[in-house]
Amino acid sequence: MALSVFSFSLLLHFSLLSFLCFGGEPTVFYELRVSYITASPLGVPQQVIAINDKFPGPLINVTTGNNLVVNVLNDLDEDLLITWPGVQMRRNAWQDGVLGTNCPITPKLNWTYQFQVKDQIGSFFYFPSLNFQRASGGFGPFVLNNREIIPIPFAQPDGDIVLIIGDWYTQNHTALRTKLDRGQDLGMPDGVLINGKGPYRYNTTLVPDGIQYETINVDPGKTYRIRVHNVGISTSLNFRIQNHNLLLAETEGFYTAHVNYTQFDIHVGQSYSFLVSMDQNASSDYYIVASARFVNESLWQRVTGVAILHYSNSRGPAAGPLPDPPNDEYYKEESMNQARSVRLNTSASGARPNPQGSFHYGSINITDTYVLKFLPPATINGKVRAAINGISFVKPEVPFRLADQHNLTGAYKLDFPSRPLDRPPMMDRSIINATYRGFIEIVLQNNDTTMQSFHLDGYSAFVVGMAYGNWSQDSRNQYNKWDAISRSSVQVYSGAWTVILVFLDNVGSWNLRANNLDRWYLGQETYLRIVNPEENGDTEMLAPNNVLYCGPLKPLQKTSSNSSMVSLGGNLHFLALMIFFLIFHSM
Repeated sequence: MALSVFSFSLLLHFSLLSFLCFGGEPTVFYELRVSYITASPLGVPQQVIAINDKFPGPLINVTTGNNLVVNVLNDLDEDLLITWPGVQMRRNAWQDGVLGTNCPITPKLNWTYQFQVKDQIGSFFYFPSLNFQRASGGFGPFVLNNREIIPIPFAQPDGDIVLIIGDWYTQNHTALRTKLDRGQDLGMPDGVLINGKGPYRYNTTLVPDGIQYETINVDPGKTYRIRVHNVGISTSLNFRIQNHNLLLAETEGFYTAHVNYTQFDIHVGQSYSFLVSMDQNASSDYYIVASARFVNESLWQRVTGVAILHYSNSRGPAAGPLPDPPNDEYYKEESMNQARSVRLNTSASGARPNPQGSFHYGSINITDTYVLKFLPPATINGKVRAAINGISFVKPEVPFRLADQHNLTGAYKLDFPSRPLDRPPMMDRSIINATYRGFIEIVLQNNDTTMQSFHLDGYSAFVVGMAYGNWSQDSRNQYNKWDAISRSSVQVYSGAWTVILVFLDNVGSWNLRANNLDRWYLGQETYLRIVNPEENGDTEMLAPNNVLYCGPLKPLQKTSSNSSMVSLGGNLHFLALMIFFLIFHSM
């Protein structure tokens, strides 16, 4: 398609504005084309969502302080948004990629995310946030590196390995969400994938022949940083490498105290970094295992992901049984005690040259407490729905801060209850009216029958306590007030509570949701609306120049100076950004 002088000028103008707003930090460009491909990860051909024809998608690799420009092209047949959980967009919720912050990218169009990855390091992943799409793919790893002047708190590894694990169904996301819409349970997954591939044939009965599996090649005597992400739908997974120790080093942007594990539970939405030394004799290859947790193991035996760790001097293939999973009947609280053992490395620097433990959260007065209780899904208005404090969230028609800026009334309610209420559950678009610079306590009370994982966008939160039973004010006596890990996704065991503490210094509307995709789809989410009453442009950015409009504000898209740019096509837009980038740096 020919590019007119007017169109090119418009794109170049937008590129200039985008570039100037970033300041002097380096700018990194990516283009993500989201489309369907056919793949057979479990031996059955099916439709999956690929990024740039890859499943999983490509690595986004940036350094803290970088400005990131990601042009997303929607080649699906339905609306799309890409979200970046755990990547904190300071003052810039407009780029968060969920319906409360962004209007969707409609089919065959594109949208360009622009944000600075400021004051963060660590291991994250991205994924599509709408319409249950993550169940079909669309995810990929996101690595935030230390600046050179900030040392990492361990010897430089000899290599960096990414493992994306998750439960998987041979039905695509549209079929799965149809089951949920009908009030049906998804049932047992068909397997667990590792880097988009099925299990190695460790058992000829459980694993059919011909399935492609992942092989990780390593050299003896070297130490590798292995970043593991659970991108699945709802299954907690136990991760282990046969005969190798896992030295925990980092989780979701914070360095941890160094503890060795032989196996580790990774819940839906969570990311961890381990240092693994290749210290075995390589008499054969070794199993890498991701198996389902908190289930009937005899029934779920086939829901196991198996990859191969291959030494360059290996003398044969892996053989024999898989390394044993944890035994919950023998030690019921093993997983919870393991979670409690994940502590902050208070002597290490993070993204800035000061110890991570210098924020003395344990001595700050709590300004508000929110007790958020969730029960098994229930029928509301004839539909099976999930809820928090009896409110099943209704998807927004327009992003909340966009509604505020255009004085659009009725887009949401600021009446989310801070405690469970004694009333029947209801469907509503109710969000939390949180106080800017408040220090809040969020109690996640899981009275559902399944293991849950929760995520808060825009923030990391101190995980100060968890225990079985119902939370009470006396539970505060159990809190870790010194070196609790800070993270964005936290597990909440069935019949138990987890408490996080959050300092609300990031203005915007931020999504608080179940990571379990079925519960999230059925309404188990809300938002924290955080507004600085003395806002003068320093604590919250204005809507970006390329903002999309939807719902009641959709007519504004026709008169927007950016509307032609949105409809021109992603390749031209991205090309203009790249041309300006090259011109600027050649001066």
